[in-house]
Amino acid sequence: QSNTDTVFGTTSNPVSKKDFDGFKKLFHRFLQVKGPSVDWPKIHRPPEDSIQPYDKIAALPLPDSLADSLNKLVVVKLNGGLGTSMGCKGPKSLISVRNENTFLDLTVQQIEHLNKKYNTDVPLVLMNSFNTDEDTKKILQKYTHHRVKIHTFNQSRYPRINKESLLPVATDIGMTGENADVWYPPGHGDIYASFYNSGLLDQLITEGKEYIFVSNIDNLGATVDLNILHHLVSQPNGKRCEFIMEVTDKTRADVKGGTLIQYDNKLRLLEIAQVPKAHVDEFKSVTKFKIFNTNNLWISLGAIKRLQEQNAMDMEIIVNPKTLDGGQNVIQLETAVGAAIKSFDNALGINVPRSRFLPVKTVSDLLLVMSNLYSLEAGSLTMSQKREFPTTPHVKLGSSFTKVQEYQTRFESIPDMLELDHLTVSGDVTFGKQVSLKGTVIIIANHGDRIDIPAGTILENKIVSGNLRILDH
Repeated sequence: QSNTDTVFGTTSNPVSKKDFDGFKKLFHRFLQVKGPSVDWPKIHRPPEDSIQPYDKIAALPLPDSLADSLNKLVVVKLNGGLGTSMGCKGPKSLISVRNENTFLDLTVQQIEHLNKKYNTDVPLVLMNSFNTDEDTKKILQKYTHHRVKIHTFNQSRYPRINKESLLPVATDIGMTGENADVWYPPGHGDIYASFYNSGLLDQLITEGKEYIFVSNIDNLGATVDLNILHHLVSQPNGKRCEFIMEVTDKTRADVKGGTLIQYDNKLRLLEIAQVPKAHVDEFKSVTKFKIFNTNNLWISLGAIKRLQEQNAMDMEIIVNPKTLDGGQNVIQLETAVGAAIKSFDNALGINVPRSRFLPVKTVSDLLLVMSNLYSLEAGSLTMSQKREFPTTPHVKLGSSFTKVQEYQTRFESIPDMLELDHLTVSGDVTFGKQVSLKGTVIIIANHGDRIDIPAGTILENKIVSGNLRILDH
């Protein structure tokens, strides 16, 4: 107790006070919870009507005027993450993904397009972290003349704690020097408290806003869906749905994604971190748990306010172990935004098409979204009409491609991938202009070898290995 008090100090800085209260609450809950947070035999499949197929929602005719519904909506993007997994400094949202457009550019274009088309005022809210706030705010000036109001608020800043002693590693509230990596943003479940504490939630309610559409800024499939929005606002008052989670069918690539279950008669999000070790394989199976959470969520603003004020927002704690640069083992306590689903009334899952889940987590994902598999219109990426199969190809680029800069030097132009099913590239490989990849293509340059794929090459169901150098004469 006294140690955490000294770390935060008796500072008059109001942000620190709120952060301290929030952390104290989380930490006390952490100390009380023992063992796995779910009792496996109590897990049931959600009842049929609690997860609706998207087609059923989309079958309802839309009203002539969508402006009324749109004017009740706020788009919130989770913008706390850095581009480190792609070898980039600064906020991930500022990485170029398509024709020099960043994630943030595409988001602004999408909302501006809606506002112009329907003559509405849908604002964009960014939840930043102390890692991304400064850089993001600098860039926001370039959107001043766009038809979209942009607000930001900050996630909390919590102290990492020593794994053995459970005491904060920080010595004071400074952020620099040896204290640089002892703080962390506590996961996106922090959105409810931070949004509420910032005053922005109340401001938006006063402006007549009723729902937020929340998604990760790196999910390029998370655009405003008018069918889901209409479904939300057209519910009768007594049965108002306060929370919609978009889920989609699992594939082999999604075995770790959180899934919806029925637990104590409530819809609940089950994450892999909460699963007892003996049941992890069962959790990953595609037969028992067929869907996973896309983290595209539609949530009632009024309900968030009510639950915050009643202190009734219930989210499981995720304990995330980390090792600091000096080798010290720490844990950070986090929560996930979707975990609060069980606190809301009439919560619903909607099983949406895979196209609404297009996350760019790695350079392999970036190759897909930069290619001719997708076309870009008004900030939205859609799968090209020319592709015969709606599935996304499986792309695995090796360690020579992990950083965006390395990747850019290895492709003279992005290959044609319209007929690609699977691509694996390993080792020192480069691609000339206008290469075409079809079916399954595996290119492996062993240690010390290099493979230059010549310009104009068409590879269909081929394995390329050995050494191939193309040099200017």
